[in-house]
Amino acid sequence: MLAIAPLVRKDVAAEDDLVDRQRYWPWLVAFAGFVALVGAAGFRSAPGVLIGPLHAEFGWSTTTIASAVSVNMLLYGGFSPFAAALMERFGMRRVVSCALLLVAGGSGLTVFMTAPWQLMACWGLLVGVGTGSMAMAFVATLVGRWFVRHRGLVSGVLTAAGAAGQLVFLPAIAALATHHGWRSAALLVAGAALAVVPLVWLLLRDHPAELGITALGGVPEIPVHTSGAARRAVLVLASAGRTRTFWLLAAGFAICGATTNGLVGTHFVPAAHDHGMPPTAAAGLLAVVGIFDVAGTVASGWFTDRVDARWLLAGYYALRGASLLVLPGLLAPSTTPPMWAFIVFYGLDWVATVPPTVALARQRFGADGPIVFGWVFAAHQVGAAIAAEGAGLIRDHTGSYDPAWYIAGALCALATVFSLAITTRSPIPRSPKLARVNAGEH
Repeated sequence: MLAIAPLVRKDVAAEDDLVDRQRYWPWLVAFAGFVALVGAAGFRSAPGVLIGPLHAEFGWSTTTIASAVSVNMLLYGGFSPFAAALMERFGMRRVVSCALLLVAGGSGLTVFMTAPWQLMACWGLLVGVGTGSMAMAFVATLVGRWFVRHRGLVSGVLTAAGAAGQLVFLPAIAALATHHGWRSAALLVAGAALAVVPLVWLLLRDHPAELGITALGGVPEIPVHTSGAARRAVLVLASAGRTRTFWLLAAGFAICGATTNGLVGTHFVPAAHDHGMPPTAAAGLLAVVGIFDVAGTVASGWFTDRVDARWLLAGYYALRGASLLVLPGLLAPSTTPPMWAFIVFYGLDWVATVPPTVALARQRFGADGPIVFGWVFAAHQVGAAIAAEGAGLIRDHTGSYDPAWYIAGALCALATVFSLAITTRSPIPRSPKLARVNAGEH
């Protein structure tokens, strides 16, 4: 009996350790993902603050500097599905750590640049690929692996990290660029990216199975190891592209990008200035949008766990469209109560579409859902780029942004229809060719 007692104590201790790992590790992984996403958002937003200082020092035109920002934006969306495939092949921890190193290198090397192509290579290519590896497809991958219960809520919190990143970094970057030069701001970004790497390496585990536990609220998942990440991403696109659901999600999310980052994010300040509002006041209103975006996205994640995601998307797009249709009548030299109502409401709706879109991608495409969402998110960035360019052309040719707001409102009505047209059938089976790739065959 005495010999058995130590064994019993060891078994109890091992069981307690397993319970603790099961209880805490999913949240530790989510925390590491949150920090990485906060950083990625701040890194992406930095070039907008540095346009003026770069123009003052090098004499480069705004168009030249903005070209690097455009490349950054396109890579942020376009690389996302490939990053999701790389995470399946090499693991989230390796991919995100390498992405942070790319961001640090891209930002840090800018202090030595003397030509526009170097800005394009550093901030456009390196930072674009790095932040694209930590885009919304990363959220879908992390949540899909580590959470079954609270999946919508966690995806909402991680999505809100984007707004939090801008709020955390922009004031510091702007202050450094103003008082100590843009190189100090670039080095701050590089240092912050490097500082996050140890945290990611320590806490961002690839799968619950590595720790002998299960996803929160679910059954054990088997890690997927596939060869040819780029090939897999393309094959997933080819397979998903044969379904109506994919195109409905992609079209709706392209409209989402067009009506947020592309239109309001890019043109709200100059549009308000056209009506006599000081640019600083308009920029302050956009900052408030970012604050309410956090609350709206977290709430959207909570609702996604409880309400049909299609109805949520339809509601978000319909309300967004209605608010855009009334915006031209609200713009005035000073902020008014109706304008504040628009800012609060639009902030709550800004990226509330992400949690239900992630949920629908996983429901309809199963294990391929994160990569499918990566392609859907690429459509979001394409829509943003088209809207940013199109609204500028409308302003140049008509002298007013009003037609752009009305077109955006009509597009949101179309996105509402697209959302309701998505079916709720069982997951779409993979094609035989894609199944062979998943199994490691060539």
